[in-house]
Amino acid sequence: MSEALSNRINSLPVSQTLAMAAKARELKGQGKDIISLSLGEPDFNTPDFIKDAAVEAIDQNFNSYTPVDGYIELKEAICTKFKRDNNLDYKPNQIVVSTGAKQSIANVAQVLLNPGDEVLLPAPYWVSYSAIATLCEAKFVEIPSSIDADFKIAPKQLEDAITPKTKMVFFNSPNNPSGSIYSEAEYRALAEVLEKHPQIYILSDEIYEHINYGVKPFSFAAIESMYDRTITVNGLAKAFAMTGWRIGYIGAPDWIAKACTKMQGQITSGTNCIAQRAAITAVSASPDQVQYMVNEFKSRRDIVLGLLGKIEGFKLNVPEGAFYIFPDISAFFGKTIRGKKIENANDFSMLLLEEANVATVTGEAFGAPNCIRMSYAASELQLREAVKRIKEVLS
Repeated sequence: MSEALSNRINSLPVSQTLAMAAKARELKGQGKDIISLSLGEPDFNTPDFIKDAAVEAIDQNFNSYTPVDGYIELKEAICTKFKRDNNLDYKPNQIVVSTGAKQSIANVAQVLLNPGDEVLLPAPYWVSYSAIATLCEAKFVEIPSSIDADFKIAPKQLEDAITPKTKMVFFNSPNNPSGSIYSEAEYRALAEVLEKHPQIYILSDEIYEHINYGVKPFSFAAIESMYDRTITVNGLAKAFAMTGWRIGYIGAPDWIAKACTKMQGQITSGTNCIAQRAAITAVSASPDQVQYMVNEFKSRRDIVLGLLGKIEGFKLNVPEGAFYIFPDISAFFGKTIRGKKIENANDFSMLLLEEANVATVTGEAFGAPNCIRMSYAASELQLREAVKRIKEVLS
């Protein structure tokens, strides 16, 4: 009965990261020993001090509907966090708390985009950006990069991609899937281009900001000329190992925040009350309290880079943040391995799943068809075994 479904849902692709995770679970259910490096989810437990805050909220009988845009105490804590970590001045009326950063991004897109508008996506980009633009009946335009450019775009590329229909550009630093981080100088150079195009709004996705390895991320909204046109998106999923708690938020011009609250009020209303109370404790905490996770991620990154570097055909850069390796594997295109012809990154990713029992994600899902994404949010033992299996298949 797919013909009865709306054009909207039929035009929407399935999330490749979730699809690969589902395929891995299916094979595990068949008894195969699958190592999944496909999902972007920390393998740590939520810190105890945050869990304690949630238990306290339950004991204090927080169980009622919450304000659509979030508890005032949480919004005030987020304002303090923005000032502390990003040198951004937001007031509570500029904050909207949502059910995860994905909803935050969807809200912003829905209230700003009209059918036919264009959204610029520096590639590689998170898989849901293009899908969210499609849902808004907007057109997404990829701006390609390469591993040789550390997966970053140049100002001229941005300028060349802008048309009279351009309405938004999405930036993501530290980046999923590449782990690359734009420096302040690089962002300011891009801002100089955008200053000439006042009709364009900027969504700055900073969900991985605390997972960095010595290169501190810079917030796009901290550029004075960009503040009134930038929506800063963040959340608790990655840095605090709170993926299932579903807390995301924006800092934005007040008229955009008000519109997002209006939109959210007709979709989900307010976010989970217990998660919000715990989030007050999380965003108020010093990032130093989760540094142990960052240190472990860095150690794993170095291990995986060292092991993959010994496999001929993998072209690597050194990601400065997040928890992904994004190798260029185009050297394998055109080859036949284990009886399978490798024409593209999809074929390569499926080869690793079926022959090495290692789940990765094709770079085509991220607008980078020469690459695959490998998450190192897994134990050192699993990572070493995964690369060992990959090496055996490819040799």
